[in-house]
Amino acid sequence: MEKKEQRCAFRTSIGGQALIEGILMRGPQRQAIVVRTEEGLVKKVEELHLIKDKYPFLGWPLIRGTVNFLSSMVNGVRALMFSADYFPDDEAAQPSKFDRWLEAHVSAEKLQSVLVWVAVITAVAMSLGLFLLLPSLVAGLVSHWIENVALINLIEGVVKVIIFLCYLIFCSKQKDIRRVFCYHGAEHKTIFCYEAGLELTVENVRPQPLHHPRCGTSFLFVVIVVSILFSSVVFSFVDGGNALVRMLVHLLLLIPVVGVTYEFNRYVGGHDNWLTRLLSKPGLWMQNFTTNEPDDSMIEVAIEAVKLVLPDHQGDDKW
Repeated sequence: MEKKEQRCAFRTSIGGQALIEGILMRGPQRQAIVVRTEEGLVKKVEELHLIKDKYPFLGWPLIRGTVNFLSSMVNGVRALMFSADYFPDDEAAQPSKFDRWLEAHVSAEKLQSVLVWVAVITAVAMSLGLFLLLPSLVAGLVSHWIENVALINLIEGVVKVIIFLCYLIFCSKQKDIRRVFCYHGAEHKTIFCYEAGLELTVENVRPQPLHHPRCGTSFLFVVIVVSILFSSVVFSFVDGGNALVRMLVHLLLLIPVVGVTYEFNRYVGGHDNWLTRLLSKPGLWMQNFTTNEPDDSMIEVAIEAVKLVLPDHQGDDKW
């Protein structure tokens, strides 16, 4: 009991993302990428330049959620590409004519920037299509046979959850992704160890919990739940029988949904009581599909990543 209270005494804003054989860790002042290669650990540290420092209104509640989400996606894709460069799929493969043309006419820095945005836009489009538009299409089709609005909204919500679960289960079964999820577990355990005030060693990190309440998996699940609640209210006043109308409404609701979800996660992650523990349970359960037990070498990567982003002044990273 004493150990649990100690762990909950401090909550850090430091968080990360699992990469290919590595981890991206983000602190209040800088972010670090640590990748394990055959030659050893490769490290990249960058100072953070937050857009809210230039435009303060983007840091306001309900607005900052969408801004931080997009920023995390862009930084995450960049870090993923950085780690992937150390593990090419096929070293013997010859570059295509298009690849050679790009290398000759576009600078490496500009090409990487373009590829990052293409990857982000593609990921957002696929996510919207799979988790938002497809359930809306199903609900629109069902409305031809069912007139009860509440029942249609319920069917749409169930379809969203089923698709999300199937997606997580599918990813968790992929061999390469399983290793990424091991690094995800190493990230969580190391954060718990740091929050507990323990020295960051493999021995101290190893017994820490695998599932963290401020995980991105929990965030995505809550986005789905909040979108279901929002749409249930909106479609009580708007005709949701037309599939196209449902899709457009969901797209319009996306920004407030992400904003509310971000604030919800901030509250749940920053408080420890019976209500927050109850609210966080579904998201924690979802992490059974996205986190695996890491080995010691993965924990070493996570420890190094956390150390590189620790704040200059103790407490600056308080949640």
